[in-house]
Amino acid sequence: MSTLGAAPESGAWLDRFQAACNSAIASPKFRRFAASFPLTRPVARRRAQAVFDLVSGFVYSQVLLACVRLNVLAVLSEGPATLADLSLRIGLPIDGTQRLVDAAIALKLVARNRDGRVRLGSVGAPIAGDAGIAALVEHHALFYADLRDPVALLRDGARADGELARYWPYCANRSGEGFAPDRVAAYSRLMSASQTLIANEVLDAYPMRRHRRVLDVGGGEGTFLSAVVARWPQLDGFLFDLPPVAERATARFAALGLRSRTLAVGGSFLHQPLPLGADLVTLVRVLHDHDDDSVMTVLRAAHAALPSDGRVLIAEPMSATPGSEAVGDAYFGFYLLAMGRGRPRTPARIAEMLVAAGFSEPRLIPTAMPMQTSVVVADVATHRLSGRSTGSGN
Repeated sequence: MSTLGAAPESGAWLDRFQAACNSAIASPKFRRFAASFPLTRPVARRRAQAVFDLVSGFVYSQVLLACVRLNVLAVLSEGPATLADLSLRIGLPIDGTQRLVDAAIALKLVARNRDGRVRLGSVGAPIAGDAGIAALVEHHALFYADLRDPVALLRDGARADGELARYWPYCANRSGEGFAPDRVAAYSRLMSASQTLIANEVLDAYPMRRHRRVLDVGGGEGTFLSAVVARWPQLDGFLFDLPPVAERATARFAALGLRSRTLAVGGSFLHQPLPLGADLVTLVRVLHDHDDDSVMTVLRAAHAALPSDGRVLIAEPMSATPGSEAVGDAYFGFYLLAMGRGRPRTPARIAEMLVAAGFSEPRLIPTAMPMQTSVVVADVATHRLSGRSTGSGN
């Protein structure tokens, strides 16, 4: 667990050196030399491949979408198949199946055995085994539609009739009143499916043995809170989300036999106080969906709901995460823009907002897969109620 602080500034000499390197790389003459010289050839090839992958990324994602929609990975999860058998089972002609298989092999989604049969590849295997990933792949067709004109999106912002803005109804209606049940069901199922990807990451990174009760704010259908109370038997929990979503969470808790340890409360965290009684408030993929003013509203509400020994936990993909910058700043930067609100934030920026809301000592907790989620925790400031302990940190 590390205390968050400002990164040191780089020296001017490093900027000049990088500028000189970029100037050389931009020269066609230098690139021809680098590609032919044995010591620089591997680097030149890797960089050329990276450029081509960037240009071709949309094609690669469409190959993945075709594999998901045609159930290629699900079929191969049952065992290797001949091209003819696969063609029959996915409903494509042999030529189309061959073309898709060749592309999928190149992307390591599938692989070919020595006997010529097709099997799952190293990249396709985890997708075949996780319904949440497949759901996200399907969902991205909406995102791609909003990205048809990225310059217009950057210039004008999200359209009210954009695909993602319509898919996430709370973008325009923050009260949750009047939501059509089918729209609530659609986005709630996606959130639930995708949340399974990060629930264990968070719980592995942050043991909850010190806590008594958890309040999961914006918790959707209760996927994360269900994982919490299953992992930590001493805990019970509240879930707070828009009324139609809270109803779905109630049904989920009942189906899992968790009604005695969980309670879903309907409301808007932007307009109503949060339920009292928890010593840990969790915000899992909530802050990055909102602008700064709304984030401050929910953080202050969390602070007001917590006792003097309380703590808040924030889990979401964050900007400037080492090794995952493309996920936080490129992917989520544009996804949230198309959605119509929110932005990825650095852990340091989230720490600043926590302190402004009344919390102290924000800390970044390492996770096994920071690409999926980073975790920041902070305690209620010790001066809020004198004479009461703030507890010890994990």
